[in-house]
Amino acid sequence: MNVATPITLKNSTGHTVCPHDCPSACALDVDLTDDGRIGRVRGANANSYTAGVICAKVARYAERLYHPDRLMTPKRRKGAKGDSSWQEISWDAALDEIAEAFVKAEAQHGSEAIWPYFYAGTMGQVQRDSIERLRHAKRYSGFFGSICTNMAWTGYVLGTGALRGPDPREMAKSDCVVIWGTNPVATQVNVMTHAVKARKERGAKIVVIDIYDSPTMKRADVKIILKPGTDAALACAVMHIAFRDGYADRDYMAKFADDPAGLEAHLQAKTPEWASAITGLSVEEIEAFARLVGTTKKTFFRLGYGFTRQRNGTVSMHAALSIATVLGSWQYEGGGAFHNNGELFRLDKRELMGTAYVDPDIRMLDQSQIGRVLTGDPVALRHRGPVTALLIQNTNPMNIAPEQRLVRQGFLRDDLFVAVHEHFMTDTAQVADIVLPATMFVEHDDLYRAGGQNHILLGPKLVEPPATVRTNLFVIEELAKRLGVDHYQGFGLSECEHIDRMLLPNGYPGYEQLLVDKWIDCQPGFEESHYLNGFGYPDGKFRFKPDWANGPSPNKTPASIGPLGPHAELPTFPDQVNVIELTDDEHPFRLATSPARNFLNSTFAETKTSRDKEGRPEVMVHPDDAASHDLEDGSIVRIGNRRGDLRIHVKIVATARRGVLIAEGLWPNGAHIDGEGINVLTGADPVAPYGGAAVHDNRVWLKKETA
Repeated sequence: MNVATPITLKNSTGHTVCPHDCPSACALDVDLTDDGRIGRVRGANANSYTAGVICAKVARYAERLYHPDRLMTPKRRKGAKGDSSWQEISWDAALDEIAEAFVKAEAQHGSEAIWPYFYAGTMGQVQRDSIERLRHAKRYSGFFGSICTNMAWTGYVLGTGALRGPDPREMAKSDCVVIWGTNPVATQVNVMTHAVKARKERGAKIVVIDIYDSPTMKRADVKIILKPGTDAALACAVMHIAFRDGYADRDYMAKFADDPAGLEAHLQAKTPEWASAITGLSVEEIEAFARLVGTTKKTFFRLGYGFTRQRNGTVSMHAALSIATVLGSWQYEGGGAFHNNGELFRLDKRELMGTAYVDPDIRMLDQSQIGRVLTGDPVALRHRGPVTALLIQNTNPMNIAPEQRLVRQGFLRDDLFVAVHEHFMTDTAQVADIVLPATMFVEHDDLYRAGGQNHILLGPKLVEPPATVRTNLFVIEELAKRLGVDHYQGFGLSECEHIDRMLLPNGYPGYEQLLVDKWIDCQPGFEESHYLNGFGYPDGKFRFKPDWANGPSPNKTPASIGPLGPHAELPTFPDQVNVIELTDDEHPFRLATSPARNFLNSTFAETKTSRDKEGRPEVMVHPDDAASHDLEDGSIVRIGNRRGDLRIHVKIVATARRGVLIAEGLWPNGAHIDGEGINVLTGADPVAPYGGAAVHDNRVWLKKETA
């Protein structure tokens, strides 16, 4: 499976794609040395979205690829789980043991006792999604991937009827770019490339809306720092002002929206004063923002993920999105609202994922609730038997999943078998029974699609992997042989063959041509991109009144599960809905677990440069809150809630709001004072209506530690 693919590129430049969990999917140029190693990594100038710019952590990728702690051989646990006592074994022995454990688990509890668990450690289609083919063929428990996108995608699609939007490169043609609920300086640098180009060439204003003065906020012309979970209130007040002051495009809405009159009547009470009391913004800030976007036809709303990771996140996305429809911003080049282009790419993944073998009666287990699943929660298990075996690829749930104490309790079960395929000895690998070493992206072939932009991109193998590491596809193929399903359609194919079978049926060029072309621009024409032929619903109308319980979503819960969370409490029209964790006397602070600039989820936390730049796990505290608790920079505090508590160092910053704590970055659990990470404090209760993890929506108490 790609191990023997010959490599001839030396002392030259290779072309590939960043594989990590980021909407940008940057096109990369990689220097290749004459001894078969990679050197400098940079953004591809020829790609019109990447435009030569990538984040610093990927630019120094050689540090990760050649890290001395990289896993190089399969390992078997020797002592107790988590004791870090290992024995090196052969690949055949490791795969045999995994297959035997799966056969044993199935014999005892049925096929659903095995749960293939994966996510976006690579966004490569072949290396990420081949695990689905094995699970479908073997009728293992299904994986409901809820943790990242559900609230954002659902809120967007319930409005537009489709997961696509204006060409993101149009930001450079805008007169006002509103960056809402995302920190692209840290997490998606290309957004800033195009926004800053608009400012330099057109005098465009950059507005940043977030819950603290983030690195992106420091690049803004207009800063709007609101209380966490109050974005919908701001959006409603902006739309109220648009109707009040004549900025609303009534002719556009009459043609393209479902019930503008009903929305206007609903918004009568959503005044700036009403929103000010909820958001913590001044009336003047709200009025000025509404006036700016209301009088600037070419306003581009770049809607992120961060503000949707609240228990009202789906509603917040829909409310912010609705502003562009009220203003008619969609009509203009450089205008409209963009979140993700996932619908554009039309890859034929039937063979890759083994969809012909799907059994709708097999249960779907929620990724975000792995702690509850592994500790026997009957609701999380769909009232069926236990999970007693896991195969984990491309994710690190012992670090990134909510309710970390439950997660740890579950992983330490004596009757649970865990196999982890990884690059490093992550928190999850440390509690595994078998650990397998994995290739990195320049060491295998794969295909990528860029949700935050508009390209399908080829990531060909550029260098030989170490002789003892293997691709994800290799592991899936070898387990299929041992488990007796390798004769099923879709197995036995190489990466290149899978890539051709995804591309060619829909008229795209195949692998060989993409070696030359590098990428495919899938952005449709202006009218389709801007929904000027109608939105994605059969009647072509944008939905101000979404059907929360039955409407479309790219990752909708199966019918056997149905709507999740307090979906009956969701509003008819855009509105502030306080299903969030509001502060109370016992928990006076709100905590957000925001991304760090030098980490990507738990990735890059193993490299020295990234760790040195981030320093240590800290919680940002406003100076007034610090003074009231007698805190100094570097003080140790204990923060907690009903899920748990942990000790952490304080960083006093004026950039936080009073009453709001910010903990940037997912540090390895062992980097924290007591060996427990920030997700001890986050919850796994599903967000309405179709699930997701509200990792930025936590109320906590804070106490100074005296010793």
